[in-house]
Amino acid sequence: MSHDQSQPGYAEAPYLELLARGAAAEAYDRPLLLARAEGAAPEVLAALDNGRQLALRVGAELAERRRREAELSALVETANDLAGLRDLDAVLRAIVQRARSLLGTEVAYLCLNDPAAGDTYMRVTEGSVSARFQQVRLGMGEGLGGLVAQTARPYVTESYFDDPRFEHTPSIDSAVRDEGLVAILGVPLTLGSQIIGVLFAADRRARVFAHEQVALLGSFAAHAAVAIDTANLLSETRTALAELEKANAIIRDHSGVIERASDAHDRLTELVLRGGGVHDVAGAVSEVLDGDVEFIEGDFGPAGADGHAVRRGEDWVAAVSAGGEQLGALVLHGSPGLDPVDLRTLERAAVVTSLLLLARRSAGEAEQRVRGELLDDLLDAPDRDPHLLRERAARLRADLDAPHVVLAARIDVPADRTGTVDEESADRQRLWSAASHLAATRHGLAAARDGGAVLLLPLQPGDTPAALARQCAKQLGGALHEHVTVGASAPVDAPADRTATVAYAYAYAYAEARRCIEALRLLGRSGEGAAAQDLGFLGLLLADTGDIDGFVRRTVGEVVSYDERRGTDLVRTLNAYFASGMSPARTKDDLHVHVNTVAQRLDRIGRLLGPDWQSPSRALEIQLALRLHGLSSAIAR
Repeated sequence: MSHDQSQPGYAEAPYLELLARGAAAEAYDRPLLLARAEGAAPEVLAALDNGRQLALRVGAELAERRRREAELSALVETANDLAGLRDLDAVLRAIVQRARSLLGTEVAYLCLNDPAAGDTYMRVTEGSVSARFQQVRLGMGEGLGGLVAQTARPYVTESYFDDPRFEHTPSIDSAVRDEGLVAILGVPLTLGSQIIGVLFAADRRARVFAHEQVALLGSFAAHAAVAIDTANLLSETRTALAELEKANAIIRDHSGVIERASDAHDRLTELVLRGGGVHDVAGAVSEVLDGDVEFIEGDFGPAGADGHAVRRGEDWVAAVSAGGEQLGALVLHGSPGLDPVDLRTLERAAVVTSLLLLARRSAGEAEQRVRGELLDDLLDAPDRDPHLLRERAARLRADLDAPHVVLAARIDVPADRTGTVDEESADRQRLWSAASHLAATRHGLAAARDGGAVLLLPLQPGDTPAALARQCAKQLGGALHEHVTVGASAPVDAPADRTATVAYAYAYAYAEARRCIEALRLLGRSGEGAAAQDLGFLGLLLADTGDIDGFVRRTVGEVVSYDERRGTDLVRTLNAYFASGMSPARTKDDLHVHVNTVAQRLDRIGRLLGPDWQSPSRALEIQLALRLHGLSSAIAR
């Protein structure tokens, strides 16, 4: 050996080194084994063995002291948590976490009794992985926890499922099995003589809990019980203080209620006199009631229909109605505890709002009638002075000098839905009202006509008649919750500059828009919007303008342009292909080219016209466009 075995303290030296670095227990066998291997004298081996035993005892004592220091530190920390208690859940979680850490268990959890339900529920878990276990509830007297609660004594089981001392139930056993627990230690949480819950530590393997560990868990349970009791006392104190503050607040607010009511009356009166709107009323009441008041249009059903505001969730709703018709409601958000006087203020504001809405509706209906009369004159009276028409339109913020589109709109009722004459009349009235609102927002005109509605809308930069028709169909259909079909005319270019043909231009455009509606209905496209240009060759029959060049350009323009740019023969190939009954073999004979050449040209045509170019409807349009293109080319020559 490297050390002089005759020196004093030789046997203790290696063990002191091991103690200093906190070596594992098996490391203490190494000095004795090495001495035996080197043939040390018996007295040396005896001295080493004696030193090993002393070192192990010292190490165990040091480990025990460290364990006790950790326990005391955890208990002190828990006491500090209780001293600064702010959040009961946080304190209980800390207790359970420290219990699990110091006992070295895989799981720790705390259950509390629920006197109202007559059972026990899981309050805090640490290390649990099973959702079922975390939500389990135990009946009084059931499971290991029930045994602890009944006897007010700690209980420990090395193997839960093999222990007959407590009552096993399917629900509890299933939850424990789902968590995989085997060894469980439970200690009671007591307040005086009352058991309020149980604190547990558990492992997923068989294990014997030492007496010191049971005592330690009991100390944590005592801290948990104190934390719960302290939190309950704090809660009761806060409740009492809140009630006192509430009583004081009621006394303070009572004197201010009369002032708010008077202020609200003055503000509402001023709003009516200066012609304020419904949103001004909502803003004024918001300031008076110190809340958020919103006016919402629509039918709120029976809510407040009798003139009294009603509570809906956290809000108060006061119906705005007139003559049995509900126009909307004033909604006060976020004031569930409204004072009766403030409630009356909200109800009075609803009455003022209904009066303002009736006045606005009357003015709006008058303006709609004026707009409708102007449009009727544009469509029906060729002898009207165009300058006078322009002046009337300017007063309505409509510019007749700009290009316009005439749109015809109609509600399409399903064939299986039958309605009375009154219902049909109401539908036409709703359509006219919605069309008038849409026209006013776009500086146009609208009128009821021929069982539907007609609109005259200016074309904005980038607009097309087709896009405008689709937009109007969507907006009117959304407003009425019905299928509304809209047909658009071709653009009418500043007809107000003409004297004798003002009405004729609009009348022709209106007739074209109505023909477009009928075409959409025949094509099964009710509820859509379109112009003649959307309907292919059918649009040529509908439009008075006869836009043949436009139809040819939209249908085969890509192929014609390709031939002109590349010097190819795709148009001639198309004509031969259709003339041969769409047979590539006969097409190659007519063109005197190879069949692969025909296939390549047809593939190029497909890329230019789209994959559906050979469908029956597209093929018919393409053939017609080719004929028209051929005629126009011949005329040009």
